Amino acid sequence: MNIIEIISDALEYPLHNIPSLILFLILGIVAAIIGGSTAVSIIVGLKSTGLASGAFTGMGVIGLIVFIIILFLVEGYALDIIKYGIERRTDSPGIEFERQISNAFKLIVVDIVYYLVPVIIVFVLGFFLKNWLISIISIILFIIFALANFMAKCRLAKTDDLGAALVIGEAIGDISRVGIVKLIAVAALVFVIAFIIVLIVAAIASLNDLIGDILFGIALVYIIFFYHRAIGLLYSEV
Repeated sequence: MNIIEIISDALEYPLHNIPSLILFLILGIVAAIIGGSTAVSIIVGLKSTGLASGAFTGMGVIGLIVFIIILFLVEGYALDIIKYGIERRTDSPGIEFERQISNAFKLIVVDIVYYLVPVIIVFVLGFFLKNWLISIISIILFIIFALANFMAKCRLAKTDDLGAALVIGEAIGDISRVGIVKLIAVAALVFVIAFIIVLIVAAIASLNDLIGDILFGIALVYIIFFYHRAIGLLYSEV
């Protein structure tokens, strides 16, 4: 697929899967409500004493666990959107609690590895190279590993295998297989389109706060679907 086809498909994909958009939006609203309630419970628990303190703190801990589970489910669901993009499926993923939450844990490991490795490399080189040279190397490494992290997430989505995602050499190789110009161009277009959507919603929100809040929630979910679909389609030819 060329760049225009990828962006066009990704823009249309959320509109063809309205029930999934609504489901994702509900999950986001529930996470926000639970997150706010959890914060209040913990604060009240810390300020209270005796039985009340234990009760509010306990409620806060339970709320925090539920909040994390929902966030992990959302992350795992987004990874499935990438998988469906790789397979060029036009439908949307269903909820699979165990697998999607498991994949969210894997995503955390992938992010840690792909950002920790360049930090370690730069730290070691710092003992031997001058500051200006280290700065240049840091920028280059960050760009390479950020792009490789994209590819690693696609590898995880495609295989459900953390080991495959953590083969850094293969992930970096996928950058050239996708095409670095194509990869950067799609990422830039996704960013620009998402920015325009946010600007439009912000303009409407300035007229009516309630409508603005609702539209921001819908826009955020739309952008998540659009963004992950584009990544999946980009990787579909690897």
